[in-house]
Amino acid sequence: MSQERAAPLEELRGWPEAQCRRELPSVLPRLLSMYQHSESWIEHVEILKIMVEMFLPHMNHLTLEQTFFSQVLPKTVKVFDDMMYELTCQARGLSSQNLEIQNTLRNILQTMVQVLGALTGCVQHVCATQESVILENIHSLPSSVLHVIKSTFVHCKNSEAVYSGCLHLVSDLLQALFKEAYSLQKQLMELLDMVCMDPSVDENDDILNMVIVIHTLLDICSVISSMDQAFHANTWKFIIKQSLKHQSALKSRLKHKDVITSLCEDILSSFHSCLQLAEQMTQSNVQDNTDYRLFQKTLKLCRFFANSLLHYTKEFLPFLSDSCGTLHQLYLQLHSKFPPSLYAASISKAQQEEIAGAFLVTLDTLVSQLLTVQPFAQAVLDNKSDLPCELQLPQCLLLVVVMEKLPSQPEDVQALWCTEGQVPEAAARRSLLTAIFHSFEQCSGELSLPVHLQGVQRKGKAEVAVTLYQHVCVHLCAFIASFHPSLFPELDAALLNAVLSANLITSLLAMDAWCFLARYGTAELCAYHVTIVAHLVKSCPGECHQLINLSVLLKRLFFFMAPPHQVEFVQKFPPKEAENVPVWQCISFQALSTDLRRQAVHEVATVGVAECKKWLGSNHTLGELSSLNAVLSALLAVCNSAGETLDIGQQTAIMEVGSQLWAFLNIKQVIDQPCVQQTFSLLLPLLGFFIQTLDPQLISQVVTLQTSLLKSEPPDHVRLAMLDFVSSLGKLFIPQAVQDKILPSLSCILGLLLADRNWLLEQHTLEAFTQFAEGTNHEEIVPQCLSSEETRNKVVSFLEKTRFVEETEAAKVERVKQEKDIFWEPFANMTAEAAKGSSSEPCAKRARQEVPLEEEHREALRVAAGALQTTESLLQKAPAPAWLLVEVETLQERIEKVKRMLG
Repeated sequence: MSQERAAPLEELRGWPEAQCRRELPSVLPRLLSMYQHSESWIEHVEILKIMVEMFLPHMNHLTLEQTFFSQVLPKTVKVFDDMMYELTCQARGLSSQNLEIQNTLRNILQTMVQVLGALTGCVQHVCATQESVILENIHSLPSSVLHVIKSTFVHCKNSEAVYSGCLHLVSDLLQALFKEAYSLQKQLMELLDMVCMDPSVDENDDILNMVIVIHTLLDICSVISSMDQAFHANTWKFIIKQSLKHQSALKSRLKHKDVITSLCEDILSSFHSCLQLAEQMTQSNVQDNTDYRLFQKTLKLCRFFANSLLHYTKEFLPFLSDSCGTLHQLYLQLHSKFPPSLYAASISKAQQEEIAGAFLVTLDTLVSQLLTVQPFAQAVLDNKSDLPCELQLPQCLLLVVVMEKLPSQPEDVQALWCTEGQVPEAAARRSLLTAIFHSFEQCSGELSLPVHLQGVQRKGKAEVAVTLYQHVCVHLCAFIASFHPSLFPELDAALLNAVLSANLITSLLAMDAWCFLARYGTAELCAYHVTIVAHLVKSCPGECHQLINLSVLLKRLFFFMAPPHQVEFVQKFPPKEAENVPVWQCISFQALSTDLRRQAVHEVATVGVAECKKWLGSNHTLGELSSLNAVLSALLAVCNSAGETLDIGQQTAIMEVGSQLWAFLNIKQVIDQPCVQQTFSLLLPLLGFFIQTLDPQLISQVVTLQTSLLKSEPPDHVRLAMLDFVSSLGKLFIPQAVQDKILPSLSCILGLLLADRNWLLEQHTLEAFTQFAEGTNHEEIVPQCLSSEETRNKVVSFLEKTRFVEETEAAKVERVKQEKDIFWEPFANMTAEAAKGSSSEPCAKRARQEVPLEEEHREALRVAAGALQTTESLLQKAPAPAWLLVEVETLQERIEKVKRMLG
């Protein structure tokens, strides 16, 4: 500082208060000029301190902006920025040996502390002289102060990196700098709390200035979030308070998305810290008071942020359209880190309950607030949303929460969620019910473990944890019970689409919900649904998973029909008409009243036998096998659910046509043709039903064919079909005459099936083998089935109910997480061609190629010779049926005719 300037400044310091007031008009311009033209930071600070401490108290508070703040503060900010830049640059050379740089840095930091002190004096003066503040009269002050505060906090936050390993050399002054900035911000927030604005003036400068203040404080929040929790929370408290205080003036000017995004980030960060502390306590297994107090403090911070979000969301709801996606993601992210998520932290039950009760419960209120907001529904139900694995369960749980809250909402809100997105400018979205089923099937891992959720306490009994399936099913049924009548078409469509799903667990959930609807609704509604499903079954082309699902649904719904409606159903779909066979194959005859059951069983058995004989008397084409399979399925349904109702004649007739049909099966067709595989799979249990009266020779043929077929490695479902017949043989004493043929083949079948690596087939085989071994009189073949040590161990483990491989809970969860993406992939990605290939229809023929005429003659004779050879083989195994001689004579006549044509 020059001597000329130093002397006047020293002189001014000795002035009494009265002289400062009197000389203010003449001295202030000189001081301002000196301040603007000074190039020394120290001089700057000295002049600033004199103006603030000695002359500011005597200035007119109504003209502070024009006479002082607007002229001093911009220069102050520039000087502070220059010091900060120099500080950062010089810090790179700091070391304990370089005392010059050390002294330089300390001097700069001390000067910066003084600048902050001077600014604090400015703020305190305004607070002391005014009861209410018009922001326009001091608008340079908040913006300048906040700039300096933010710059200070950023420097302190980055100090580890800026000062590298020498932070300890300046840490005392950095701490002083932080405390001064902290104090300055507290004073500024007190000042801003005194601000009054006129909301009726849209273009008021006060409004614009307050918006800038709030968003600058928002930036400061992101800086101090990891530095001081209490200060961070108090800053947020101020932001929310000011936003709400001036709500009517600021509502259309605030950047609400920035506020919501920052709040959500802080909620996630504090929640993550809370979980880390809980996990540390769980892993150490020691309830340390210090750790626990820190956990509770962090949990309290989580709750504060959540309540702040709730308050802000409630007041500014109409302006949060572009924040709905962020709020949706917040819900998913929080629940993805908390049990029962597979990706949750491992924390104790006690801490889980604390976190859920003190913090997560607020999310429930948040969802309630957002229910009426169309963009939130759009975000949650987005048709193109491709959520990562860890967010799929939270999405499902969120949809259940929405489903739970909707019944108390008006019809238009229910329609918003329960109808497909129809707004032209909006992206495509699902309805709530469709989304529930879609989200549910994404949770394959959680369903297979299964994960458990908190149950419901009833009648004073303790809560019982429920599986995800139970949780969704119960809430879905409760939702259906409260469904608005105008939305029934949406309900019907969603249930039907889900029933037709290729995902089995989704289809089962829809069936359970549909059955609840049938029981909860009127008898007429149930009858209507049964009729609709029956028509769908009847019109379904070929064998496919949709037909299987509809068949199961029809069978279940039929049990809920009132007796009068059952009579009407029988009249609509007469069992005696062959075209209705596809319907009656799906129905359990136990659901019918006694008289109606007797009638239906008699008619289905009669038409079934007639259709089988019709096929036997025709050309036996593979193309007609689908209708024959429907007939066999209906006969099997009769035997399984009402076999005791069949008279002896009907039983004999069914057994005879079954035996005749078996004669037409051969290994190659069973291997190659899906429709023949189905016939095989139906004939086996049908013949097994009559095992006690079945011809031993036929039993021998069946067992022999199965043995040969197994060696050709048939599809899994064909092998599964063999098990029922094999287990039924345990009830039979096999005659001595055919034991040599049947018993070795039987032990071979069981041995091959027990050695199979398919887990599903393995389980069913163990059950069938156990059933056979417990009932058979031919105990000598049991050890013959256990040909290897591995098979013996497998059977022993099954009988003792022990696992082959012990898997820890953590390992199981990790495995399921890895499998989750591909668990239902084969069904979800099945193309139309693949679905067509899986049909039971005969394989498509190749395009006809031009064959020389002589080759066609040779092929025709080869087929005829093969047919005769098959007939001779069958005659050696069993007596000829009565009609065979007539057919052979007809063939003989044709042969004579061909010979005459050759002559």
